[in-house]
Amino acid sequence: MNRSASPASTLGIPPRRFRTIASALLLLFSLPAAAYRVEIDAPKPLKGVLEQFLDLARYADREDLTPDQLDFMVARAPEQVAKLAATEGFFSTSTEVNVEAQSGETVVRVAVAAGPRTIVSEVDIKVEGSASERSPEQVEQVQESWSLNRGDAFRQEEWEEAKQRGLQILQRRRYAAAAIASSEARILADEHAAELGVTYDSGPVFTFGALQISGTARYPESIVRNVSPLREGEEYSADKLLEFQRQVLRTPYFSNAVIDIARDPAQADLAPVSVRVTEFPAQRVRAGAGYTTDTGAHLDARYSHNNLFDRAWVLDTQATVEQRRQLGALELALPPGRNAFVNSLHGSIERTTLEGVELRSRRAGVRRTRNTDIRDLSYSLEYYRDELERIGGAPLPRDVVVSPGAHQALVLGLTKTRRQVDNPAFPRKGRIVTLQAGIAVKGLLTDQTFLRGYGRLREFIPVGSRDLVILRAELGAVVSKGGNTAIPASLLFRAGGTDSVRGYAFQSIGNERDGTVYPTRFLATGGAEYQRWPTERWGGAVFYDVGMASDRWNERELFHAVGVGARMRSPVGRVNVDLAYGLRDGTIRPHVSLGVAF
Repeated sequence: MNRSASPASTLGIPPRRFRTIASALLLLFSLPAAAYRVEIDAPKPLKGVLEQFLDLARYADREDLTPDQLDFMVARAPEQVAKLAATEGFFSTSTEVNVEAQSGETVVRVAVAAGPRTIVSEVDIKVEGSASERSPEQVEQVQESWSLNRGDAFRQEEWEEAKQRGLQILQRRRYAAAAIASSEARILADEHAAELGVTYDSGPVFTFGALQISGTARYPESIVRNVSPLREGEEYSADKLLEFQRQVLRTPYFSNAVIDIARDPAQADLAPVSVRVTEFPAQRVRAGAGYTTDTGAHLDARYSHNNLFDRAWVLDTQATVEQRRQLGALELALPPGRNAFVNSLHGSIERTTLEGVELRSRRAGVRRTRNTDIRDLSYSLEYYRDELERIGGAPLPRDVVVSPGAHQALVLGLTKTRRQVDNPAFPRKGRIVTLQAGIAVKGLLTDQTFLRGYGRLREFIPVGSRDLVILRAELGAVVSKGGNTAIPASLLFRAGGTDSVRGYAFQSIGNERDGTVYPTRFLATGGAEYQRWPTERWGGAVFYDVGMASDRWNERELFHAVGVGARMRSPVGRVNVDLAYGLRDGTIRPHVSLGVAF
């Protein structure tokens, strides 16, 4: 019988010793390398970059590395350090890497001598194309906004950001096809200096052309055209395109809109505008729950049909049940017409039980509205029929504005709102002003002739990088000849509560008689609030509120309050939690407003 030769005999190694060596090698290569620790000695501006991007630091916690992989990273470290250092302006680095065993632990020490940092010694910014002659103010803005100037430390990231910022200034207005024609960062290693140069080509001036709309199926293209703020032949503006997008999304028909201009320099004059929309379903059901210290816990339900009779008519119904308020509302709105005006019919029934008064109000009317980023405008003709009673059925005192029974009025109204703020959701700078005016004439479904005016102002003043001051004021008045007792109560005024004078119950400031607070002819409130924001999400506030509501201006009584609060920025807006002290009554009252939609 023939036997094949064993590997041990072939190599001349005794079989027993061969088995020992083979077992050791098998164990060595089957076990993973232990994790190691990295210590980096480098200048502060460079150390953070190396700790984040150097491979030796990135993989230090990996326990599946082999000895060969570790050796490869050690050998490559000086080259990688040089490349990372160059992005921070260090072009003459020297790196030493040592691997040591310390108390049974592998330690990799990386010592970097960075040398002098490169400083920007020269900046040359040029703009070619039609902008050089037609838009000198834009060219000047590109040059003045340049952020990496002579004397600054050169960093690759800042160099790229500076170039892109200049390009965006050109592309934002008129020059949609602007591009960087050439750029160079010339590094003088011996002098530790960087000479920067960039040339922009603005290209031709673009103007808006015809709309090219896609994505519409159930809703007509005319909706998009009617809300468009663009005019054919108007100079291109990226801000105008964003405004157009917001106008489309402000309608109830579309969940998304992508709008851009064709950026072919050969078609710059009357360049087509592409509009791609995604439609909402025809029917939507929404619900929500929340709590406010003014009217208590509440549940909301809402049903919308956005394509009634296949004509893009919008039927919107809403029901709200609160502890001290119940509301049912219905609205039928037509699609936006020319200039984005929307015509609608509406009706509502509301019941409130506050401060000893039960108020039942019915409303119906027509509106013509237009809402934009900056301005809201509404014309209305509304019929009011109100009935105010004391809870428990007790008769009303004689010296209140509203007399017993139901009162009606047909009011011709105008409402205007102007917003000039830096951020619609979380404003820090600017103001919001709302003005209302209404008139009703006796005999035209109206019990008493009157004029009604109301105004509200919020001023936002930034303090530092995060804090702000908010100033608030509101004024209201109802003027009538021959008495006011037949005016619907919902058109009169009361004060107090979260958005009025904190420290007092909701609508508790008015004509108080025997513990019951009745609505009045005049209203005036104001406040000042300082908000401190240690983080982007969480903040605190201190505030002072003052206000009055009275039937006679010369007999007014002011209600003062001070307080503190917490603020939180949430995806749906700011959440406020306040604790206010009403100076007149000497009471402390919480004011909370929050809600959840689902």
